[in-house]
Order: sequence, then structure tokens, then C-alpha cells
Amino acid sequence: MSDFSIAKHFNQYFKIHFASTKELRQEAFRIRYAVYSAELGWEPKNNQQMETDECDDYAYHCLLEHRRTGNFAGCIRLIIPPTDTPDKALPFEANCLASARKEILDTTALARGSFGEISRLAVLSSFRRRPHEKDVPFVLNNVNSQTVYTEEERRNFPNIAMGLYLSGIALASLCNHAGMVVMMEPRLNRRLKRLGLPFQQIGDDMDYHGRRAMFYLDKNDFKRELNEQLKELYDIIKKDMAEQIELKPYNDAPFKIPSTDVTDR
Repeated sequence: MSDFSIAKHFNQYFKIHFASTKELRQEAFRIRYAVYSAELGWEPKNNQQMETDECDDYAYHCLLEHRRTGNFAGCIRLIIPPTDTPDKALPFEANCLASARKEILDTTALARGSFGEISRLAVLSSFRRRPHEKDVPFVLNNVNSQTVYTEEERRNFPNIAMGLYLSGIALASLCNHAGMVVMMEPRLNRRLKRLGLPFQQIGDDMDYHGRRAMFYLDKNDFKRELNEQLKELYDIIKKDMAEQIELKPYNDAPFKIPSTDVTDR
């Protein structure tokens, strides 16, 4: 690892956690509440101050911890649909199938358990807030300048969302998925593509908390087009995740799933 690499600096200040316990999953739910309910108003408020939905019964969360303070900065989840319960849908299946471009990719023809959906990426405002960063749950390329964190730490804040994306991709890779679906803004897709994640648009633009569309990332592209520094970061994150997760067969091999009981929430 080079002396001044993104991976080295990211790993110095942040650590990825797989939410293998009820307590860690609730940390993710609290981050989601702070961002999606309290800040953005996209989801309803509640007394528990935790944002959850029915998909969390079959979703697997990753958290990003700020090492010095022990604070969790953000979270992301990978939803893997149960193979034996067809009515338990992925969010895009419940809300966006009418916009699908089946001539590009027909997700209904993919085996259940062979893919998942990345969603609920959220980064706390203390790790991203600037005056022009309102009404967004995370920022890929800006730095928060008004926090208690050191200047050296703040220089690494732009990598938080990318680190979370890479953790979701690493989890999908560990589960040997054929690919993943994400609902996102086309402009975010352009940024991700510049960073080496060539998501393919598989649905028409639609109004879904702003202009969104369905995108798909094939397993062959999970890291192939990342630059060397981001490949290094991805490899570190995947290694850390592999050490934290116990996998078990899911439906038919070769697909796997974490053995964590995510219904305990």
C-alpha cells in the first residue's frame, strides 16, 4: 500500500462494520432516521427515532465507524429477497417495475438469491454538511468544513459515501451475486461511472424522491474499472468484511447469504 493512498488514509480514520447484531442494526436505523426522517422528511418520524421498513427483515447492513470518536458516520444495506417467499419484494420490484427496460435486462428472469438491491445509503450531516448540501442523503465529492473533526480527518470525508458503496459491493461479491440493482439519480450514476463503477441503466427515469432510475451493476464490473487506489480500498474493505461475516448456502449453490438473523430488530 502506498504511503499516501486513499486506502491508507481511509483505513486510518474509518472502519467498516457488518451489522451482525441487533445493536449494530439499530445504529443503522438511527442513522437512517436522522437523515431520511428528521433531516430530509422523506420518511415519517416516530418516537423510537429509528427508520425501518419491511425489507429490513431480509436486508444486511454495513456501518462506517469514525475510529477516533467511535461515532458511526453512515450506513448502507444490501437487500436479498427470500427464495421461498415470492411476495417479499425488493424495493424496485414494489415501486419501479413499470419503468423497467426489459429489453436491456429482465430482472424477473434472474434467480431469486442471485442478486440484491443496494439502498438506504445515508451519511450523517456532521460528516458532510455544507450550505449547498441540503436535501441530499449523502455527498460523493464534497468536504464538510464545520465539524469538530481535524483538518486531516475532514480531507477523508469525501471518501465516506464511496467507502459505503464499496462495502455494499463487497458484500454482494462475498455472497457470489450475479449483480446488484440500485435506484439512483442519473447524475449520481455519472459520478460513479467516472469513479469506475459502470452501472447500466435498466429503467426509464421516474419521479421517486426526485428523478431516479433503475441501474444494474454486473459482478464482472464490481471492481474491474476502479482505478488502482479505489481497487486497493475495495480489497481492504472486502477483506475486513470477509473476516466479520459467516456465510451459508442460500437456495442453490453458488449463492450465499450471511448467517445473521436480521429479523431480530
